Order: sequence, then structure tokens, then C-alpha cells
Amino acid sequence: MGKSIGLVVKDEENACQQADRFEQWLVRKGLTVIRRQSSLPGGEKPEASSRQASKSLFCVFVLGGDGTFLSAVRWIGDRQTPIIGVKFGEVGFLAETTEDRLCQAADAILNDQFTTRPQMRLQIQAFREGVEISRESAFNDVVINKGALARLARIRTHIDDQFLTDYRADGLIMATPTGSTAYSLAAGGPIIHPSVPGILITPICPFTLTNRPLMVPDSAVIRIQLAEESSDIMLTCDGQVGLKIDERDTIVISKSPNPVQMITMPDQNYFDVLKAKLKWSGSRV
Repeated sequence: MGKSIGLVVKDEENACQQADRFEQWLVRKGLTVIRRQSSLPGGEKPEASSRQASKSLFCVFVLGGDGTFLSAVRWIGDRQTPIIGVKFGEVGFLAETTEDRLCQAADAILNDQFTTRPQMRLQIQAFREGVEISRESAFNDVVINKGALARLARIRTHIDDQFLTDYRADGLIMATPTGSTAYSLAAGGPIIHPSVPGILITPICPFTLTNRPLMVPDSAVIRIQLAEESSDIMLTCDGQVGLKIDERDTIVISKSPNPVQMITMPDQNYFDVLKAKLKWSGSRV
């Protein structure tokens, strides 16, 4: 029996056409293809997002951008299925190869000529008056955000049961090193190499200018509560799934025991991707 291959495709014409060709190429090799169309963030119905990938998948190819990749990671769930992103158009931080080299990369992967790099994700638990009401994971980040009409949130934060501070801000981002180049970067956070173990805490537009981004060890447990009666506050994981929270809730964020197994290609260099994505220039002296 042939291997089963997962194929997650961005809902975009070029990606779909390439996926059609790639799927035919895989089928000709005697492989079973399980294809999934990526929806826009927040566009999935809860029951659709809860349907997870088959345990039998050999690996997953993602044809699209970083948002499509995050959707695919969510689809895989806690399973340690190897996953690879294929870049379309703009440079993506999570893509490991390009569409013109897809079949070449796939040949190597199907012949077991690849390695994987485990990359950390976060586990997020929400408790309402002591009862767990939600458990999610995030590969990039978990964000506490206030709505457009809400006043500044007051976010009480503990690290390993040690009180840190009350952030008065538009919100708070807890990011993995992989997610440091996403929303956290736009909010003024630093770039962290994916191999550096830690969790990044970045306030969004803090009222107190001395509230700066903070990196804590990846062994830390972060506990967050809204310090006063609040409305229109949302907890969002990877921009894919949201939960309304209020002052009754406690959010516990820690390193997930289930990393994402990223397939690595020997010619892919993190710093080359970083320079291209951020449009860094300059010549050697």
C-alpha cells in the first residue's frame, strides 16, 4: 500500500493549479493524496477546524503562505507528522522550498532523504472560575487583544507563580521564537532565532513606556488574568481561533509537549529568508 500524503492548499488560483499538477504527480507514483483547502483565518466553522489529519499521513506539503502553514499545523494537531511549506509569491518565513523545486524536494522526501527540526509550540489553557473551558495550541503566538471600543486592558501577569506586572496596554502577545517575526515583530518585539528556547512576551501599545518585550525560559509557565472588569477582550491563537475572555478567566500558557516537525532542506538558510523578507540591504565593506 502506497504512502498517504497530506496536501494543504491556499485558496488562490496559482496555488490550486500547482496543487492539481502536484497531486497528479503524486498519484502517478502510487501515493494516496488527502487534500485540504485552507480557509481564511476565522473562516472555519468550529466543527470543521476540529477534524484532524489522519494518523497515517507520511508527511504534509503546504502550498501557500504562512497563514496557510499555520492552518495546516492546526489540522495536524499534536501528531508528529513531518510538514514542509512551499513558497508562492512573496517570501514566507515558514516555507522551506519554492514552487519551481517542489517535485525535486518531494522526490527526496518520499525517498526518506530528509531531516526534521522540531520547533516549539505553545499550549494554552483557559479556566473560568477554576474549570477548564478551552485548550488550544499555537505555533506562532497567542494574543490578548481589546476591541476597537474597549478601554486599555489591565493584564495581570505571573511567571511561575511569581507576580511580574499589570500590563496596561491594547493587548499582550506571547510568542514562540518562530512567531517572533509575526505580530510580535510588528508590535516592537525582537527577532529570535527558531532554535533559541524561550517564550517572548510583547505588550501591544503599552500605556507605560517602560513595559518592554521580555523573553522568559521555555520552561516557564505564564499565568494571565484581566485585573478588572472588562468587556470586548479576545484571546486568539495563531490568528486562527478566538475565545472571548473576561475577568473571571485565567489563561495558562506553557511550552507544548508536542513540537512541530519541520522538514528541512539543506540549501535553505534562515538568515537568507530573514534578509529577503525584511528587505535588508547593504554591501560588504
